[in-house]
Amino acid sequence: MTTRRKFLTTAAAGAAAAPLAAPALAQSTITWRLQTYAGPALAEHVLDPAIAMFNQIAGDRMQIETFYADQLVPTGELFQAMQRGTIDAVQSDDDSMASPTEVTVFGGYFPFGSRYSLDVPVLFSRYGLKEIWEAEYAKVGIKHISAGAWDPCHFATKDPIRSLADLNGKRVFTFPTAGRFLTQFGVVPVTLPWEDIEVAVQTGELDGIAWSGITEDYTVGWADVTNYFLTNNISGAWIGHFFANNDRWEELPDDLKTLFTVCCDQSHYYRQYWYWGGEADLRVNGTKMELTTIPDEEWDTVEQAAQVFWDEIAAESETKAKVVEIFKKYNADMQAAGRPYRYGKA
Repeated sequence: MTTRRKFLTTAAAGAAAAPLAAPALAQSTITWRLQTYAGPALAEHVLDPAIAMFNQIAGDRMQIETFYADQLVPTGELFQAMQRGTIDAVQSDDDSMASPTEVTVFGGYFPFGSRYSLDVPVLFSRYGLKEIWEAEYAKVGIKHISAGAWDPCHFATKDPIRSLADLNGKRVFTFPTAGRFLTQFGVVPVTLPWEDIEVAVQTGELDGIAWSGITEDYTVGWADVTNYFLTNNISGAWIGHFFANNDRWEELPDDLKTLFTVCCDQSHYYRQYWYWGGEADLRVNGTKMELTTIPDEEWDTVEQAAQVFWDEIAAESETKAKVVEIFKKYNADMQAAGRPYRYGKA
């Protein structure tokens, strides 16, 4: 895996962050700093509305200052910064922030763990993932507040992908676990600061991106530097979360804890329809990217490889085995339920 990191100074971060402004606050106002995995253009949808809502309702009792991808610390250091209390809260997946928990591999894009965005909240609220995540993070001083779905994981590339052979040798920006899975198909995972991705594609340092769906490709500018969008995906929804330093969380009165949780849930709800509608609209009406597809019979080999990958992950620990069993049970239930839960074979 190729790695290049760009460390930003705190001064530059503060200047660029454009946090939510507030008038002179009462001396007793609780203030938090929250950093997201997302850059400013994406955070405008996936974070800012929820925090603006929280700040408006909380008033001078509490205000949350927001920072975007890599502004205070690199995304890969978000967990450590939150655990130390340098940052009070984080919006991210487990994988990107290098969480040291047993569930880290399942955050972001766990290959074929979900087909649709609604799978994620059901897995957490009805199949037991919520309790597992809460327990794992409690062990390391972090409060797991809320989990939700983001967009599916597709390839956006400079050259067309119409077969698995076309993936061979492609240098792709993606998530750690997704990259680990995709290497068997010749993909070369590359890790870069989020803000450098567009230029890296333009200069040829990257051949493509497997980090999002088409909504994000258009929103953050990646559709301007890639030519093709592969309709096959390796996951139907990214699994992301809101977290907080547990000590900071416990200092909050109960009503502010409830308010923050409700605003996080509102953020998850907004993304459900923003992504779902955006993915369809841009496939049909988008003009910047040509759609390509790998034939089903060939793509089936990728889905079969995912099942082997799941078993490899399950063998690593008891907790991972428990999570994999939940994914298997859930997907079997959805397949047995039939349309509209699942179409065709798993």
